[in-house]
Amino acid sequence: MIRAVVFDVGGTILDESREFAGWADWFGVPRHTLSAVLGAVIARGLDWQETFRAFRPDFDLAVELERRAAAGKPEWFGEEDLYPDARGCLAALKEQGLFVGLAGNQPAHAEALLHALDLPVDMIGTSTGWGVAKPSPAFFERVIHAGGGDPSSILYVGDRPDNDVRPAAEAGMTTCLIRRGPWGHILDLPAEAERCLFRIDSLDDLPALVAKHNATAAGTAASG
Repeated sequence: MIRAVVFDVGGTILDESREFAGWADWFGVPRHTLSAVLGAVIARGLDWQETFRAFRPDFDLAVELERRAAAGKPEWFGEEDLYPDARGCLAALKEQGLFVGLAGNQPAHAEALLHALDLPVDMIGTSTGWGVAKPSPAFFERVIHAGGGDPSSILYVGDRPDNDVRPAAEAGMTTCLIRRGPWGHILDLPAEAERCLFRIDSLDDLPALVAKHNATAAGTAASG
């Protein structure tokens, strides 16, 4: 049975459109140009920061975040940047008595912003706070520890087959791939998608899928 559901952050519960638009404005390039470069970077399987190096070859994320903050234009997100289906999905899973968490690759300032949203979750973990980033196995070891210690009872939900589905499955977790955001629409890895327990287009669908799965698992256990 699924006893814990842990979500990736960017592209899964958080729409990063405004954040990327902010970076385009910071670099002084048209927003659609940055979006096109990001798509090409994803299609080539490169690190997403290569998008920014196309405009600033010496780009360093930590340094640039400090520069933006000093200029009064910090990277920021709030309630309006949540996908419309995010909060309701988290609440519905909590109502099923499940452990619900967030765990994603996020910079230092993001953890405080996530806590400020007061989401119905039991845990918020970030790569900066944990000192390890996806797809490292150590990141998913932290997810497993937070989710109760049994990887087979944890469902990890993300938009990336490479950074989310593959390493979570290799760690022994069940997985759910949501098709949205740049990675969800561009990065096509059929073998990784096939190993998912669920594949969805909206978080609205997830609570019912989890409830049905658990009811079936409970029925099987009772008959056995």
